[in-house]
Amino acid sequence: MTDDDTHGSDDTPPSDRPATPLTDGGSAAGADDVALDPWGSSTVGDYRKLFEEFGIEEFDEVLPEVPEPHYLMRRGVIFGHRDYGRVAEAMRNDTTGPDEPADAAVLSGFMPTGDPHIGHKMVFDEIIWHQERGADAFGLIADLEAHAARGLSWDEIDEHTRSYLLSLLALGFDPEQGELYRQSTNREVQDLAFELGTKANFSELSAIYDFDGETEVSYMQSVVTQMADILYPQLEKPRPTVIPVGPDQDPHMRLARDLAARMRFFKVTEGYASFEVDDDERELLARAYEALEAERDGDDPVRCEDAADWLREHADASEARAGAVESLDAAGKEPLRPRVRFLDRNATDEAFEALIDAVEGEKRVFEGHVDAFDMDRAAAEDLAREVEVEHGGYGFQPPSSVYHRFMTGLTGGKMSSSVPASHISLLDDPEEGYDKVKSAATGGRETAEEQRELGGEADECPVYELYAYLLAGDDDEFATEVYEECVGGERLCGDCKEQAAVLMEEFLEEHQEKREEAKEVLDGLDIELESPRKG
Repeated sequence: MTDDDTHGSDDTPPSDRPATPLTDGGSAAGADDVALDPWGSSTVGDYRKLFEEFGIEEFDEVLPEVPEPHYLMRRGVIFGHRDYGRVAEAMRNDTTGPDEPADAAVLSGFMPTGDPHIGHKMVFDEIIWHQERGADAFGLIADLEAHAARGLSWDEIDEHTRSYLLSLLALGFDPEQGELYRQSTNREVQDLAFELGTKANFSELSAIYDFDGETEVSYMQSVVTQMADILYPQLEKPRPTVIPVGPDQDPHMRLARDLAARMRFFKVTEGYASFEVDDDERELLARAYEALEAERDGDDPVRCEDAADWLREHADASEARAGAVESLDAAGKEPLRPRVRFLDRNATDEAFEALIDAVEGEKRVFEGHVDAFDMDRAAAEDLAREVEVEHGGYGFQPPSSVYHRFMTGLTGGKMSSSVPASHISLLDDPEEGYDKVKSAATGGRETAEEQRELGGEADECPVYELYAYLLAGDDDEFATEVYEECVGGERLCGDCKEQAAVLMEEFLEEHQEKREEAKEVLDGLDIELESPRKG
């Protein structure tokens, strides 16, 4: 029999319904329109819009490159990424020794504002999975952010800090092969935040985070501290670093990538003449060069004025064409030739001279940049980073990210830590966890007869999410079986919830036993569990 608190109205017969869970970043139950607020409680109504509006890439496209992908990746719970291919490649090819920093790193932070819950477990698992595959793992407590952005006292923060760390250790984080820290006691993070703050300004933070004249300075400081957290694993060496987050945290990731670039000594671009252009103009120059080079007869080079004429005739009118043509006309008879360009952003005089000396083959040196004609871009990026690090720079690589779906609340709609019935805390009594699952909303029909005839709506069901995100573990066959039985009308909500409730009770019992075992480990770690701060 089904429960009265079910919802859904799709009357498509079971035979015409999809046989496997959706993995394309479809709509989330009870979600809002796209709105990315890293401190709000908004969800994302249609994850697919993120691909178009914010440049997040579909994870399915990079999945074949991932060694032994986590079940959250295989099931589409992790649905998007930024630049994760570099992390996957580094994990596949890592040959570093046991006492050397790994070629890849993973980091995520937890704001200690309440008890850890099953939503946090997803991120814990992602950190641990990367650690098990050789990446250096970092878990941090965002206590400065909790104090500044949420107004928690340090006593409250200390209580929750211990709880988060115990669950992370209980789930398998290896503290001997990773690092745990608090923002407030990590001087390297605070020093890096200060340096990053020299590259950000109030107008920029206001545009991203809606800060205004009433925003506390410490709140703004917490932003650059988070940027420092994201880049902290690269203080050992520049390397691909992934940050597992929900899509609401993407504003942080975009800012971190921008700041990482602004801190670099050199920017590497591709050019065609002595002047610099933007990406759209560069694409037009490439088209003009390729066309004119194919038509060229004899030894006379392609010249800028020729490319200007070609664009007037062949390219559609646009702001980019106007800019490119103006620059080409000004350059006149200067040859148009492909080259890699090193732009001086923050380099010392010594570093700039060292770069000039390091560029092999034909090159031309200008006041603010160096053009190399015998290098490809990848080699140029490596050389720029090598020279930078040798001369005291950071050499940051842009941080990568993976994005997971929000979990639907057990009562339907949003999962909220302020609504106990909507979520399951990792500290809940196992019997309470059982009862919460038994009381959860489902994607079932109004009656058992309708359920058998039409099938359930597993894609809209908080209970099925429990199976996919947690209860089925690494067993894809079991998760698929639950899904197919539901949408095929064989599985009724009462039996399904009973099975899920028993599994949840067993998980909580086991997890809490492991938390007890982890207490001795935590007490032996070099991390301050009681803050010396006041307030």
